[in-house]
Amino acid sequence: MSLFAALRLPREILFGKGQRHALPAVAGRLGKRALICTDERFAGTELFARIVDGLKGASIEVLVHDRVLPDVPRDSVAVCVEEARAFQPDMVIGVGGGSCLDMAKCAALLLAHGGALQGYYGEFKVPGPVTPVIAVPTTAGTGSEVTPVAVISDPDRTLKVGISSPYLIASVAICDPELTMSCPPGLTAIAGADALTHAIEAFTAARRGGGSDLAQQHVFVGKSALTDHFALLAIKLLGRSLEKAYRDGSDEDARADVLMGALAAGCAFGTAGTAAAHAVQYPAGALTHTPHGLGVATMLPYVMSYNRSAATAEMAEIALALGIDGNGRSTDELADAAIQEVSRLFAAIGITPTLAALGLAADKLDWTAEQAIGIGRLIKNNPRPIGLDDMRRLIQAAYDGDLAASAS
Repeated sequence: MSLFAALRLPREILFGKGQRHALPAVAGRLGKRALICTDERFAGTELFARIVDGLKGASIEVLVHDRVLPDVPRDSVAVCVEEARAFQPDMVIGVGGGSCLDMAKCAALLLAHGGALQGYYGEFKVPGPVTPVIAVPTTAGTGSEVTPVAVISDPDRTLKVGISSPYLIASVAICDPELTMSCPPGLTAIAGADALTHAIEAFTAARRGGGSDLAQQHVFVGKSALTDHFALLAIKLLGRSLEKAYRDGSDEDARADVLMGALAAGCAFGTAGTAAAHAVQYPAGALTHTPHGLGVATMLPYVMSYNRSAATAEMAEIALALGIDGNGRSTDELADAAIQEVSRLFAAIGITPTLAALGLAADKLDWTAEQAIGIGRLIKNNPRPIGLDDMRRLIQAAYDGDLAASAS
């Protein structure tokens, strides 16, 4: 096996209780003027006020954009940038969930290069470095604090779209579990399930050749020894603590595990990429208006079942990482146990079990399959080849709740 690997990460990652207090010093090394992107809810908290006061206390001028919306509507980025341009920020600080971090990345992009956001859709369309970004997550799920991707919603398109470029990786990620303590159970579940899906899809992603042009032509390059390391760490931490954090949000150890799990999953899939579960969620989510993390988690057990024959060894490793006892069990038995444990965990934290329960209409299944199979950057990552007829059967199985049928 080739030991080819690639990894793209922030220049600095700070993780741990109280690390938010390092923000003034970190920001001070980047300049004296900071645009902060956050949402209205978090902007109204005492915690946010203390973050702003800390920056001002370090002689950093602050402009707050506190109107970030879920899924980052395309035109809202232009509004943010127009307000900030005269301020001439030296950096953009994203504080909040994945949408706040994605807004910060997009604002940093337009502040540096101008133009319309739609001119950067796809891979490697960003021409050079953007305004430095500091990412401070307050939820544990998307991994956007370490990934090269920003996802937005475009009113001219049915599906959400992505901008993928190594230049979009934050300069610094500051991950403080204390910032996630107030995350409600439902959001804790959805975000954490999103992170576990990232980790499992990255770990089971196709392994591609190691040509020198691979990472120069593709942002997502498939699994490797380095991404596997992060993916397995994420699976272990989320497997042991996601349900705990969901049931008791005051459990500091569980919150730390889940945030580290989301971070590690981001480190994995930011280079390895994700696969079929994410491909289905793009059209399914557009039709049902359900949260991204909920949709990918609904699909994950069915996609694991479909991929089992092509990734049996990896799924056996997933089972062990999830804490399943491997004594006396064959590789095949462990692979099956991994799928069963993911299904059990998701049921325990309230993840919707079928596409039907998500609200996907029966007469939209074929359209969903056609759209999903067209998302090449994800489909090419799937460990088992998947054609349109395969995708139709997979989506039907996920609609019906027939896990066994998804393996066909």
